[in-house]
This record gives sequence, structure tokens and C-alpha cells, in this order.
Amino acid sequence: MNKQEINADIEDDFTNPDNVDVTEEDVQNTASEAVQQEDETDPILAALETAKQEAKDNYDRFLRQTAEFENYKKRTAREMSDFRKYANETIIRELLPVVDNLERAIESSGGDEKSDSCVVEGVEMTLKAILKVFDQFQVNQLESMGKPFDPVFHQAVMREESETYPENTVIKELQKGYLLHERLIRPAMVVVSTAKPDENKQTKK
Repeated sequence: MNKQEINADIEDDFTNPDNVDVTEEDVQNTASEAVQQEDETDPILAALETAKQEAKDNYDRFLRQTAEFENYKKRTAREMSDFRKYANETIIRELLPVVDNLERAIESSGGDEKSDSCVVEGVEMTLKAILKVFDQFQVNQLESMGKPFDPVFHQAVMREESETYPENTVIKELQKGYLLHERLIRPAMVVVSTAKPDENKQTKK
């Protein structure tokens, strides 16, 4: 049989299904093979789905841990920055009474002709040196005189009637307040103004 005859037979088989002998056994074998292949495929698909879920869970866990680590680095950097900014707070608090005493000494000797000018000058130089150190470490005095009373920054020692200032205004500063950077390390001790009673109302009564 030559090549042309072989091709003709193959073509005839495909174009005429009646020429193909398909037994019931062949159908059953084919169905059995299909079921077997499906059974073999199911575990593979299940394993693939499990692997995909595990990969997703691991990726989510990685993202959470990365975010937590970044937050930890930011928190640590912030804590270190605060530590450096306020590391000298304790010693500065201890120096504040010294500054108060130096200022009182200068004020008390201001109008005294008997006071030794050299001593006063030395006290003034000492005070300036300490305030210069304060300035280097961002320690600043609170500006309280003439300002509205603020309980956050001021400690009211007493109240006093005043015609010059509005009510609840700082009219005297008994002890200066200080800030270290933006943190209050000592409130100012102040006298706060009150309005004078209305004489007309008292007369009517």
C-alpha cells in the first residue's frame, strides 16, 4: 500500500465514523481514565490553593512586621530626640533658685549707695553667664507681665484690685517661670488683677 492509499484510509476513518469500531469497553476505559486523571488532578489543585493561601498569609505577616518595625524605629528616634532635648532638665531646675537669688541681690542693691559696686557687678556678671548657658540649652523665661492669666503657665498667689489692667491680668511677677524648649519646667508665681467693685451699685444698695 502506498502513501496515498494510507492517507485515503485515514481520511475515510475521520469522515465516516461508521468505519471506526468503538466498543462499550473502550468507552468505559476512556471514562475510567478520565476519572483517574481527575482524581489525580484534585490533590494537585488543592495543594496549589493551599500554597497560594500560605504565600498570601506570609506576605501579610511580612507587611505587618515591616510596619511594626518602622513604627518602632520612629518611636525610638522620637524618644532619643526627647531624651537629648530634656536631659538637662533636672540640673536646670536646681539652678533656677540660684538665678532667683542673684536677681533679688541685684534688685535689693539697686538703690543702696553703700553697696559695693564691685560686688554688684560680679553678681550681675554671674547672672549673665548663667542666663547665657540657659540660652544655649533653649531655656527661656516666660513673659508674664501684662499678659492674661493662664493657669497652664501661671500660678496665682494672690489677687489685687487694679484700675490700670483688665480683670484676670498678671500685674506682678513674684517668681519668673521658665520653659525648656516648649516644655514648662516652672510656672510663674504671679499676682492677678481683679476689677474694683462698682461704687454706684454699692451706693444704690
